[in-house]
Amino acid sequence: GRSAIDERASDDLKGLTRESERSSEREMVLKATQLGSRAGAPRLAAQSRAVRRGGSRGISTARAAMDPSKTAVVLIEYQNEFTTEGGKLHDAVKGTMDSTGMLANTKSVVEKARAQGCKIVHAPISFSDDYKELSDGIYGILANVKEGGCFKASEWGAQICDELSPAEGDVVIEGKRGLDGFASTNLDFVLRQNQIENVVLGGFLTNCCVESTMRTAYEKGYQVVTLTDCTAATSEQELEASVNNTWPMFSKPMTSEDFLGNL
Repeated sequence: GRSAIDERASDDLKGLTRESERSSEREMVLKATQLGSRAGAPRLAAQSRAVRRGGSRGISTARAAMDPSKTAVVLIEYQNEFTTEGGKLHDAVKGTMDSTGMLANTKSVVEKARAQGCKIVHAPISFSDDYKELSDGIYGILANVKEGGCFKASEWGAQICDELSPAEGDVVIEGKRGLDGFASTNLDFVLRQNQIENVVLGGFLTNCCVESTMRTAYEKGYQVVTLTDCTAATSEQELEASVNNTWPMFSKPMTSEDFLGNL
């Protein structure tokens, strides 16, 4: 009868009203998102530039305080081959080393973090003179290392640089033959034996060994900090892409100043 028709019409009207309200809400959210994106773009761009420069604050300012006794500063390949004039790879990284001041920044971090009770861990890479650790079919970056005669354990180039020479109480990781600081080494064992929860990374290369170690530390459940002004790469573009795009996915990027301020 007419009563049933009226009820259906009323229900249809209510449904249309609700759909109209939901559509309006969606439009409002969309507009707000678009406006927020446009308004935030300059801020994000500025943050990116600040992080890249190792600026005073960058994208990572306020952080929870870290317990020095549960914190390790892991220094990846601060060896003469990279750090020092005459090293086989020094010219390739000198530009970004200079632009970030990474060697002086790292030295400052190590001295102050060590004084506050952090564990300092050195992770050098080295090979025998005939590279018997690597297969004849090795490819990629390790093939370049082999072909260039880099990081031979018997040579000066594989030694840790004088500026960051291990001190009493530091640990030198054994067995690094590849990119990831955990693969083929005793790094995880050392960290867990020392009840480490926070892993702080600096070194070479930003987008290679530092990034590889960062990813594994994240997967293993450590709280990972990457120091934006304590690494170097073979180009500004590679360094910037890693620091700004990849690091925030697997770590808490911050400047050396911010890190020290959180101890």
